[in-house]
Amino acid sequence: MPTRKLMPDVIQKQQLVCLPADTSVRDAAMLMAERRIAAILVAEGRRLEGIFTERDLTVRVVAAGKDPAATRLAEVMTRDPDTLGPDATAGEALDLMERHRYRHLPVVQGGDVVGIVSIRDLFAVVRAHLEDEIKDREEFMFGSGYSAGALP
Repeated sequence: MPTRKLMPDVIQKQQLVCLPADTSVRDAAMLMAERRIAAILVAEGRRLEGIFTERDLTVRVVAAGKDPAATRLAEVMTRDPDTLGPDATAGEALDLMERHRYRHLPVVQGGDVVGIVSIRDLFAVVRAHLEDEIKDREEFMFGSGYSAGALP
């Protein structure tokens, strides 16, 4: 299991997207589309209040027949979501996300939101970990300089 820390190993130079709870779902969805992101942190300043995801949009707004322009994030966000600290490992994040079946996890330090990790971020870590393991095993079995990517 990958032991890289969430910050700075997994997420770095991240531009957080936080909106206040009184923002309309329509405005949040437009920002999500513009930024090509699947989740928005709902915060007062840097104090995390909730998270609003594509799944919330689908289930709590569209399927429920609510008007996105008249519905506020406070009504449909996931309140007080699980969080991890920046020193948590990628493996801890992956375990938590798998256990609770969500794809985004806020990273909080001292009560302030400092990042968000997605399942896509963790997939990249796991992939790199597996590639390193394959390379190490090939070097062990065949000696240094032999690998699938080595040129003849």
